[in-house]
Amino acid sequence: MTEQLTPPSYATALALGDDALVLSHRLGEWAGHAPVLEEEVALANIALDLLGQARILLSLAGDEDELAYLREERAFRNLQLVEQPNGDFAHTIARQLYFSTYQTLLYGQLASGDGEFAPLAAKAVKEVAYHQDHAEQWTLRLGDGTAESHERMERGLDALWRFTAEMFQPVQGLAGIDWGALEESWTDSVTAVIERATLTVPSGPREGAWAAGAGRQGLHTESFGRMLAEMQHLHRSHPGASW
Repeated sequence: MTEQLTPPSYATALALGDDALVLSHRLGEWAGHAPVLEEEVALANIALDLLGQARILLSLAGDEDELAYLREERAFRNLQLVEQPNGDFAHTIARQLYFSTYQTLLYGQLASGDGEFAPLAAKAVKEVAYHQDHAEQWTLRLGDGTAESHERMERGLDALWRFTAEMFQPVQGLAGIDWGALEESWTDSVTAVIERATLTVPSGPREGAWAAGAGRQGLHTESFGRMLAEMQHLHRSHPGASW
C-alpha cells in the first residue's frame, strides 16, 4: 500500500506507527516484573493495543517487519518520550500519563475529520481512552498513597516533563490538527490529574528544551539504541526465518 500514500502521509504513518511500536516494546519489558499480577495483564494488554496500532500504521508505509526490525536508529521517527527507559513503576506511569493523554486527544481530533487516518483513529481512540484512564488511576493511587509512592511519582513526572514539548510540534503530513488547542487541552487534563493526586505540576521548561523535536527528526536518546538492538536481535540473527 506504500504507493497509495503521498510522501507527507507516509511520514505521518511512520511517526505515529513508531510511537506505538516503541512504547509497546517498552511496556512489554515489564513482563515478569510488574508489581502485581493484575498489572502484568494490564500492561501487556496496553502493549498489545499499541502493537496493533503500529502494525496497521507501518503496513501503510511498507513492509511492517522490515520497518520494525531492519531500520537503523536514525530512521525511526518516534517521540523521545516513548523511548525513555521504564525506570520504576511510578516512572512508567508518568510516561504513560503524558503520552496516553496526548494520544487520546490527537486521535480524537483525527477521528472527527475525514482524512485517511480517521478510520484508524476512530478505532484506536477507544483503546487509548482506556490507557489514559489506567494511567490516571495509578497516578492518583501513587500520588495520594504512601510517602514513598508520592515521592517516586513526583520524581517520574519531573524526569519526563522535558520530553513533553515535542508532542505538540506538528507531525509532517498530518493535516487538520489544531496543535495549539491540543497542547492546551493536554496541559489542562494532565494538570488536573496531578493536582488531584496531591502532586506538584513540574515547573521545568518544555518549550525550547534540548530534546524538543529531535525524535521526529531521527535523533534519539542513548537508551534507544540499546532498546532497538534488543528488539531487532532475533530478526537480524535469523534473516528470512519463519515459524
